[in-house]
Amino acid sequence: MRPSRRSPRRTPQIVALGGGGFSMEKDSSLLDDYILSLTAAARPRVCFLPTASGDADHYVVRFYRRFSAHCDASHVSLFRRDQGVGGVEDDLATHLLAQDLIYVGGGNVVSMLGAWRAHGLDSVLRRAWRRGIVLCGPSAGSLCWFAESLSAFHGAPRRVRGLGLLPYSNCVHYDAEPARRAEYHRFVAAGMRPGFAAEDGVALHFRNTLLERAVSSRRDGRAYRVEPARDSVVEVPLEVAHLDSDPDLALARAGHPASSPSEALAAGSSPSETLPPGALAREPLGAAA
Repeated sequence: MRPSRRSPRRTPQIVALGGGGFSMEKDSSLLDDYILSLTAAARPRVCFLPTASGDADHYVVRFYRRFSAHCDASHVSLFRRDQGVGGVEDDLATHLLAQDLIYVGGGNVVSMLGAWRAHGLDSVLRRAWRRGIVLCGPSAGSLCWFAESLSAFHGAPRRVRGLGLLPYSNCVHYDAEPARRAEYHRFVAAGMRPGFAAEDGVALHFRNTLLERAVSSRRDGRAYRVEPARDSVVEVPLEVAHLDSDPDLALARAGHPASSPSEALAAGSSPSETLPPGALAREPLGAAA
């Protein structure tokens, strides 16, 4: 296995998709292109974790169709005897920590977190984040990174404790499932951490634990900050940059690492929502239980 090319001092990044990416779009996804641009690698090493789907074969196939032409693509399976490709079976931790990007698929977030903890991947992913390996995913692949989230998979909506890399709560599919929006408001009003909600086709990009910007593959895509207010909640719309309309983002999406989002900010373009230190933040959780 090749040694890692990544500096251990690289800024931690998470891109949390409300829904979208290759799993929901037939062709090349603007969101996936944006995420790949964050790696600043000519041919990124990308590993897919389809745990939340039970390692569904069709999901793994779609991943390779999307990424194998331009990336060194691999996957890790926890529900198959064959755990993956490229020597993954030898050492899952070493393989994951050698990646530029770890892409987590959608599905059942409760089952996924349980499997990760049983195999020790929760600790490995925390190490990957600290090293600056880009972490991302839609649906369950978004919910998992937060301290708390709302899951509506199989039954009534429930409050789920995630990995706690981001000290907020999270709600996905905000437009596609209206009942989920109402339940998220109810949970936040009842004591769930304040947090962020995103519609399908919208992604929340965090550097360290602060939201740098929200981006969308849809011109009408929306995202929100949701906070408690007395006996109710306040839903604050975030500015969302459309990936085909913003020239800096379009350039980065086209595969020019020099025009990364952080450099675009330094050049003067405004972020969608850069939160000040302490805003919406509580102390990050330790090892999730």
